[in-house]
Amino acid sequence: MNKVTFNADLCKGCRLCIEACPKKIIALDEDCLNAKGFHPAAVKEMEKCLGCAMCATMCPDVVITVYKEEK
Repeated sequence: MNKVTFNADLCKGCRLCIEACPKKIIALDEDCLNAKGFHPAAVKEMEKCLGCAMCATMCPDVVITVYKEEK
């Protein structure tokens, strides 16, 4: 399974990753505030992740890491 991790403390909630995701499985975590006072982004349905890394490509603060499953 593909895996996406966010450095939540550095995320400023700009939503660029949300817009870039072709599966629309990323959302802001409304239950959490990071050290900067923002709601960080998070993947809500990891099992649907394609591992395309579009989210990481769009992130201006480089807080997203994508681990693609090897076949």
